[in-house]
Amino acid sequence: MFEVRDKPKMVERALLIAVRVSGKSEGNVDSLLIELSDLVETLDIEVKETMVVNIRKPHPHFFIGKGKAYSIMEHAKEQGYDCIVFDDSLTPAQQRNWENESKLCVIDRQEVILDIFANRAHTKEAVLQVGLARMVYSLPRLTRAWTHLSRQRGGGTNMRGQGETQLEADHRLVRDRIASLKKKLVVVRAQRNTQRKRRMKKPVPTASIVGYTNVGKSSLLNRVTGSNILAEDKLFATLDPTTRQVILPSGLKLLLTDTVGFVRKLPHNLIEAFKATLEEAVVADFLIHVLDVSSPEVESHSETTLQVLKELGADEKRILTVFNKIDACEDPFALKRLQVQYPDAEFVSVLNNDGIEHLVSRLDDLLETDAIFGEYLIPFDHYRLVAQLHQAGCVKEEESRDEGIYLNGFISPSMRPKVSAYELVAK
Repeated sequence: MFEVRDKPKMVERALLIAVRVSGKSEGNVDSLLIELSDLVETLDIEVKETMVVNIRKPHPHFFIGKGKAYSIMEHAKEQGYDCIVFDDSLTPAQQRNWENESKLCVIDRQEVILDIFANRAHTKEAVLQVGLARMVYSLPRLTRAWTHLSRQRGGGTNMRGQGETQLEADHRLVRDRIASLKKKLVVVRAQRNTQRKRRMKKPVPTASIVGYTNVGKSSLLNRVTGSNILAEDKLFATLDPTTRQVILPSGLKLLLTDTVGFVRKLPHNLIEAFKATLEEAVVADFLIHVLDVSSPEVESHSETTLQVLKELGADEKRILTVFNKIDACEDPFALKRLQVQYPDAEFVSVLNNDGIEHLVSRLDDLLETDAIFGEYLIPFDHYRLVAQLHQAGCVKEEESRDEGIYLNGFISPSMRPKVSAYELVAK
């Protein structure tokens, strides 16, 4: 119902601006600008020019100095650009000032990411999450979205005082919409928690695949589990968590969950909106952190992911680091340096299947580290325990005997208390 702004029907040509604040800029401004270009092009907007502006401190009116701002506006008009995109977040007032003076569409990184998420959301939960994030973002920006805000909705003839302005009515409607979305999300999250509890009751360990966007998380899930979930060379191709089962060489089963990717300067309200999705990482037994070894910003991407995990309270989980795309790495020295720096990491190419077999063996080792080999004799009237052990992939051998069912295998921590009474102790 509400849009953050009145966008042109076809925004085709964009000028991208990154601002370097003396002593305060986050990360490498040039690499962030490249990342912003990828984000903007994901929306099918052509990036015609990029620009870095150096300032001593942010200015309240345009974020950058007025002289430089007007110079950029004139340049954008001369070049026929349709849109100006800032890598830094603009306040509602700054955004409004830019649009009023330039008569162009002016957006920031946060709005770009919101638009991408809105285009990619498919499930009910993702649609609600994106809708809520957009409403929260749009509430202080309604004066950009309406041209009739001075209109008043007067009361009846017997009512005193001034009527409700259209802006006040619009604010009320957006707040009502936010409240409605939050209520719907509570219901959807309750359903997801129920599904998660059912999975956790089953004696099958879980692992979440986390990492920067477009590093190959979905492709890795497909390769390891033999599934065919959407995996594209796009930023944020996957928004919704997808869980698939893999049977490891030992016979143990593992549930793998693909999660939404991260970016640097990810808007905080999106982290909050997608916490239900990212909670899969919190409840997993361990994490698989995927990195793009061919990216020159691989270490910065790693820091971003670990920071988000820390915010979620999942940073102390066991983490298996996996460097993907070794086939695309053109710098053998950089690859060798990472191999020395991360001796316990796996280096794979999901595209060529290189290193995948060894990675699966590592997953097996991680599970067997927690599992303990044992022999058991389970009474016939407790056969449901045998079924649960098979479901978890714990059983190596099984044999029917006069006293009950003999079996042996690697028993996971969650199953040991249930079968400990029937363990056969070696004499």
